[in-house]
This record gives sequence, structure tokens and C-alpha cells, in this order.
Amino acid sequence: MTQPASPAQQDAPVTTAKTAPAVSGRRPLGLHLDVRNLSLLGVLAALIVVGGITKPDEFLATSNLQLVLTQASVIGVVTVGMTFVITSGGIDLSVGAIVALASVWATTVATQEYGFAGILFTAVIVGVGCGLVNGLLIAYGGMVPFIATLAMLAAARGLALQITDGKTQIVTVNSVLDLGIKDAYILGIPPLVLVFAAVTAVGWLILNRTTFGRRTVAVGGNAEAARLAGIDVRRQRLYLYLLSGLCCGIAAFMLIVLAGSGQNTNGNLYELDAIAAAIIGGTLLSGGRGTIAGSVLGVLVFTTITNIFALNNLESAVQQIAKGAIIVAAVLIQHRTLRGGEA
Repeated sequence: MTQPASPAQQDAPVTTAKTAPAVSGRRPLGLHLDVRNLSLLGVLAALIVVGGITKPDEFLATSNLQLVLTQASVIGVVTVGMTFVITSGGIDLSVGAIVALASVWATTVATQEYGFAGILFTAVIVGVGCGLVNGLLIAYGGMVPFIATLAMLAAARGLALQITDGKTQIVTVNSVLDLGIKDAYILGIPPLVLVFAAVTAVGWLILNRTTFGRRTVAVGGNAEAARLAGIDVRRQRLYLYLLSGLCCGIAAFMLIVLAGSGQNTNGNLYELDAIAAAIIGGTLLSGGRGTIAGSVLGVLVFTTITNIFALNNLESAVQQIAKGAIIVAAVLIQHRTLRGGEA
């Protein structure tokens, strides 16, 4: 009969067949992560130079920099949740659809009658509810994350379209709309950016300084070894999809503030942007390693590229091609780094 692990055993670092090389080579791995983050900072600095050269007046304007950070905030919050899921070896293709569903459900006429609290509560609870369904299907239903979240993507998009009937739902609650105006800025920083910073800080602490974070890495590194070490893998995976849903709910509320409305097309391709930002930030698509700081840098790189392309009136198709090229390059670098670490 298998004996339950003691709290001390549960809190102990998990060493698995897959994670053992990383533990033994801790200094080289840390060096790789630092180099990767420094590389992303270099890319971001290069993009700022490009933007400053091509459109100096527009790009370097304070209002434009505030816009870039604000736009990065919404997808950034989604990416924090996605980083946890990918670190555990999973994937969540439904984040964009969950954002859309939460935003339209929170902006119905009936919901707006409850004011600021009603909109915020509805957005969060819808996101958490969708995350709960994903988590139950994957952790206890035995479904592959790709299939389960793909089904949620289709269902949530359909339900969002059903609620709105294809129409835009305008927000009339002033206390919500006021968060998006300049008078609400704190020391020149938009409130949505502060929310993003808070979510990032909490996410970093959870992933790097808590037992929950260590268990997430262990499950992604080797789920069977994690189970033998006393970790309830299914419950951990359920919590992770709940966390992703919570981030989607917060992002949906932020999008409502930013757009002043709810639409069934909200969050379109957010899953692509969130996964791409996490990957180029250094989170392994196969699981077992994740970095919140890298993911945030990835979000800033993509948002800055989008802004530069928009200011220079370049087609969105070219923008998507550039993003695709960056993703391919990031994955190739990951494989090369892993092969170098195994050699």
C-alpha cells in the first residue's frame, strides 16, 4: 500500500530523470537563462532604436509608450497564466475565446446593472469557470490538453457569439470607463499597466518561491516521477488551468476598460501571442522549465513590433510573418540549448 508523503517530502525539491541534468548543471542553466533574457532585452532595445529612427516623433512620444505598455498589459496577464500551464507540460488554446466569452458576459445589460463590481466579478468568475472545465477534462477526464482546450475554444467562441448576436455591447458604467482615461493615471502610469505589474510579480513569486511553483516544474519535468514523489499530479493540473482561467478573466476586464465594450471577437489569436511570448521568453514547450520574466519580455517584444508596424503603415500580413519567423528562431534556439546541455 502506498503511504502518503509527509509535508517535508512534498516540499522537497523533486529530482526526476528529466530534471536531474538541470539540477546537476545549475550554474550553466542559469547562465543560459540570463543570456536569453539579456538577448531579449537587446532585441527590445534594437526595436526601440528602429522605431525611434523610422518614426521618431510618434514612436518616442509619451502617449505612444503608454499605449504600448497598456496593450501589452492585457495579453501579458494572459501570458502569465499560459506560462504556468506550459511549464507543467500542458497547453491552453482556449485563452482568447475565454477572454471573449468573459468580456461579453460581463457587459450584458443585466450585468451592467450591478456596476463596477458586477462586471469585474462576472469576468473573473466566467474565466475561472472555463478554467475549471478545462482542468476537470484534462486532469480527471484524461483528455489531451490540446483537444480539451480546442473544444473549449470552439464552445466559448460560439457562446460569445450567441450572447452578443454579433453585436458590440457598449459599456455604460462610468466607474469602469474612467480607468481608461488619463485622469486615472498614477504618476503617468496607466492603471492597467499597474495591474499587469502586480500579476507579473505575484506570478513570479508563485513560480519561483513557493511549493506550488516547484510542483508545477516537477510535473512538467516528469509527471510520473512527481507522482511517485508524493505530488497529486491531477490536482496540480486542475489548479493550473484554474489559474489560467483566472488570468483570462482579469484580462477580459482589462480589455473591457480598454475598449469600452464587449465583443465576441475580443481576444482573437491571443492563444498564439501568449504561447509565442512564453516560448521566446524561454519557457520549454515540452514542460519542466518556465520563466515569468522571459515571458514578459516576449510580450513586450511582440507588442513593440506590432506598434512599429502600425506606425509605419505596414500590412498585418507582414507582421504575422515576422512573428512566425521569431517563433521558429526561438524554438530552434531552445533545441540547440537543450542539445548543448545534454552533450
